[in-house]
Amino acid sequence: MAPQLEPFFKQVDDLSGSFIDRLRKAVAIPSISAQDENRKDVFKMAQFLASELENLGAEVEQRPLGKQPGKEHLDLPPVVLARYGNDKSKRTILVYGHYDVQPALKEDGWATEPFELTVDDQGRMYGRGSTDDKGPVLGWLNVIEAHKRAGVDFPVNLLCCFEGMEEYGSEGLEEFIQTEGKEFFKDADAVCISDNYWLGTEKPCLTYGLRGCNYYSVSISGPGQDLHSGVFGGTAHEPMTDLVHVLSKLVDSQGNILIPGIMDLVEPLTEEEKSLYPGINYTMDNLHESLGSETSIHSTKERTLMARWRYPSLSLHGIEGAYSAPGAKTVIPAKVIGKFSIRTVPNMESEDVNKLVFDYVKAEFAKLNSKNTLNVWLQHDGKWWVASPKHWNFSAASKAVKQVFGVEPDMTREGGRYVF
Repeated sequence: MAPQLEPFFKQVDDLSGSFIDRLRKAVAIPSISAQDENRKDVFKMAQFLASELENLGAEVEQRPLGKQPGKEHLDLPPVVLARYGNDKSKRTILVYGHYDVQPALKEDGWATEPFELTVDDQGRMYGRGSTDDKGPVLGWLNVIEAHKRAGVDFPVNLLCCFEGMEEYGSEGLEEFIQTEGKEFFKDADAVCISDNYWLGTEKPCLTYGLRGCNYYSVSISGPGQDLHSGVFGGTAHEPMTDLVHVLSKLVDSQGNILIPGIMDLVEPLTEEEKSLYPGINYTMDNLHESLGSETSIHSTKERTLMARWRYPSLSLHGIEGAYSAPGAKTVIPAKVIGKFSIRTVPNMESEDVNKLVFDYVKAEFAKLNSKNTLNVWLQHDGKWWVASPKHWNFSAASKAVKQVFGVEPDMTREGGRYVF
């Protein structure tokens, strides 16, 4: 360990209790961006974050993003911007994170209350947002505090960009970044995003690539209102029947995308890239542990990791308008909306993917000779990203990992969500 860092690491240990308490307060705020009734909590979380940063001496702004498209009665949560340090002799690092979370109920399968941080006897922490992404976001605050308490000079200028709509497609963020690219973000020399995963439990990972995400909706409507199957079953084209058929034509049980032309857009695998996979610390047992089952499609880690990182995938996510409560109900829904996404990779451009999807879905629906009406549209998209793992930012991160964990990290790509 570098001698000048010893006071810093001592403070990290001494402050661990207050760091956990800070996370406990954050987890207790149900900042669920996808649920209208929790929008006030998302704003509450933004204020909590801004106050914590201000108390540490950062220059903080909460930047409004306006109304939510399609839900004009709701304000989009602000982007929390912060600057810590402005030394022209230092590099400037932009860190991104999000303070919103996915919905969670104990009956969903949680062993603990999701919005109460629980720490077990081995130090493992459970709570919605503890890893995605409140824990990593607060990690940056903890770094600032430990440096201040130790009297150790902060090595870089830090810019923070924390958003509150990541779990809902980062609505409003892209336009904000384009606007601020030559303003708040103009000094950034590198970007660090702490919102990803280790492959297993023993070796840290540094991610140099993410898949993108194109998220689609398919609606099929016909009757003027919901119908009773005992009265109208067999007499009308049923939207649910048409939708299930269309969705079944998108992907097969082996994960193969059935839309013609999609795989032609994918950058070919090189021998150099292929050679990176055998040395990665990962096993099929790691996958099965994560799945909670042995329902893996592929039999080798190399093929599994390529399917997860460097090839596209298509997943079906849900159906709006269908009866989903327990028990039996013999309703024929008048309108149903199916949702699916495609994880995109180099060199899949969104416009090309959209055209292939729209043309194919419409063609498959036409084959049904149904009198119902189909509509298919893109809800949102996020572009894939790949960087060089030899960049100085990754080299610095590798040294830090070696310092803390005693091992070299695996350089990985990931499934990703929305990146900039």
